Amino acid sequence: MSISIQQQVSNETLLSMQDVRESNARSYPRRLPIAIQKAEGVIVTDMDGKEYIDCLAGAGTLALGHNHAVVHEAIQEVIANSVPLHTLDFTTPVKEAFVDEVFASLPESFARKAKIQFCGPTGGDAIEAALKLVKTATGNRTILSFQGGYHGSTHGALSITGTTSPKKHIHALVPDTHFLPYPYEYRCPFGIGEKGHEFISTYIENTLDDPESGIVTPAGIVVEIVQGEGGSIPAPVEWLKQLRRITKERNIPLIIDEVQTGIGRTGKMFAFEHADIEPDVLVVSKAIGGSLPLSVVLYDKRLDVWEVGAHIGTFRGNQLAMAAGRATLQFIKEHDLPEQASRHGQYFQTELKNIQKRVNSIGQVRGLGLMLGVEIVDKTKTPNLIGSYPAAGELARAIQRECLNQGVILEVGGRHGAVIRLLPPLIMTKQQIDEVLARFEDAIIAAEKKWVK
Repeated sequence: MSISIQQQVSNETLLSMQDVRESNARSYPRRLPIAIQKAEGVIVTDMDGKEYIDCLAGAGTLALGHNHAVVHEAIQEVIANSVPLHTLDFTTPVKEAFVDEVFASLPESFARKAKIQFCGPTGGDAIEAALKLVKTATGNRTILSFQGGYHGSTHGALSITGTTSPKKHIHALVPDTHFLPYPYEYRCPFGIGEKGHEFISTYIENTLDDPESGIVTPAGIVVEIVQGEGGSIPAPVEWLKQLRRITKERNIPLIIDEVQTGIGRTGKMFAFEHADIEPDVLVVSKAIGGSLPLSVVLYDKRLDVWEVGAHIGTFRGNQLAMAAGRATLQFIKEHDLPEQASRHGQYFQTELKNIQKRVNSIGQVRGLGLMLGVEIVDKTKTPNLIGSYPAAGELARAIQRECLNQGVILEVGGRHGAVIRLLPPLIMTKQQIDEVLARFEDAIIAAEKKWVK
């Protein structure tokens, strides 16, 4: 069967075609079985005409939602002026204007010393570049990452990712990768809760200074300010300050992965600004391309010692993405969307915590800005010593299905897939948030009634 883009067919028809022809590795349609006809703003319409409020937003890519006018205008301007769509790493006025906007979006002290590397179109490729950069600059080989961290599915990025399931059948991942505990209050690795981050700081410092730790001087430490796929877990500001102090005193490059947190999502243009720190290396993708594929690494120029062609990629010259990204950055700043994300995120959390009091399965509500996590737990079982209940991944997936039935698209993640994750577009209104909250509560109540342990 051949399908035209204007043809009106059902969800079932397209999903059946996808099932036959597409890789077994596909993921989202398994949990969210819809085929998309059109989308505008925060609303997605499937092939059967049903509308959904999108709280996934391309896994955080769509900062301005679907098909925003400024993105369309930027793309149309490039096409109207016959700008080449593909330029490798040749420069153009479009590219230089984009770089101007990116540097103007950074804290001034970081921008003054920054270099930019354009990578392949995914965040994973930018992570690969960042790893190569710090290994080249330091001459060291070891990378330290964090339990629960997610940095991509390419070979090197998967090696430093905490998630174990995709690694089970992949042999010979990058050696000299070590994982440190991350401050996760609800499931504190040291079993002490709120103050756990202090123990982690001490542990990291001792590990780096102990000649018997088994870990040689690292080329870099890579961290997310908010662990995304790990369950929307924000790191405490004080811990981030300590991590920056520890790495700076030992001249270890700190790589901050802002693929998902960057460009206003957490209430600041970049999440590291919450802690008043600066990275040595900043990895950015997703929203920076204005909904189109683009990734960059921004780093301290003292690290810029790698050779010509040390990291390349055919599609690192995506002019449409640069134009769309520049327009998106400008719109976000002109309309102060980071501040709105902070305000709406606080409201979202407050109301989710109110829902927590009325239902039986929420263990913790957390997040930063419009990057939110609701941990679903089984309260029929015994909590641990700090009062945390066992994860209920099956129930979380049931809630996700009920949300889809209610017309809300959201994702699950975290340990055991037990965290409901919300990553709505930054343009979402309070009225739309209230609608999501009402449908979400109905979905939890419905799922709890049906859930059979």
